[in-house]
Amino acid sequence: MLLVISALKGYSVEASDGRIGTVSDFLFDDLTWKLRWLVVDIGSWLSERKVLIHPSAIREADYEREELAVSLTKALVEGSLDILQDPPVSRQIESNLYGYYNWDPVWGGAGYFGGNPIAMPLVSPLFFGGPTSDEATTLVSDDTDPHLRSTTEVKGYHVHATDGDIGHVENLIVDDTGWDIRYLIVDTRNWWAGKHVLVSPYAVREIDWAERYIRLDLTRDKVKSSPPWDPLKMIDQMSEIRLHRHYGWPGYGW
Repeated sequence: MLLVISALKGYSVEASDGRIGTVSDFLFDDLTWKLRWLVVDIGSWLSERKVLIHPSAIREADYEREELAVSLTKALVEGSLDILQDPPVSRQIESNLYGYYNWDPVWGGAGYFGGNPIAMPLVSPLFFGGPTSDEATTLVSDDTDPHLRSTTEVKGYHVHATDGDIGHVENLIVDDTGWDIRYLIVDTRNWWAGKHVLVSPYAVREIDWAERYIRLDLTRDKVKSSPPWDPLKMIDQMSEIRLHRHYGWPGYGW
């Protein structure tokens, strides 16, 4: 199922022996566009703590009850790292988490792009607490992962076609099977009033994390002539196929 990612924030996370907290954010890999971590606020259970949970731990999603059931116990989560005490998220922290929970770091494969760079960052990313561009070089040399991004941070980024602005990122759409980011929802109100368009990560050619913009390999005309998208309707496979044929994008396993 395809889901708007902001709708998942606030979902309760249920361990096998009780509730552990709520989803506050997601971290994704900007090379593969796979969700790598759920950021779970467990402050209602353990004071002022946030932990990272890998998507492979999700056992079941109940969209009516707004719950994510995970294959973990409360005691296991309690013994894990507190990311509020160890920001930003480094490769070492990730490695420790994979080892602690016995999670597979290559779960779900390499994403749509096989791990090849799609959007090469021009500067270091923004993490929890957001390092400034002046801190970028220091962070990269300090074992931080330069491809780990917050979905909350990306919201509002300006989106540029090859011949001009088309709007800004309003949201992201994810596939709850492999937990990949499938589309960016772009609000085009300042260029094409009242319209929203879906853009696949296949079209992203550059991201400037300091200037907060995303550059596409599409023209404005190509975007304007794309199949219409109604935010109030579910996205079905046929509408995805029409969209991909219009842009010449590969399919998602069709």
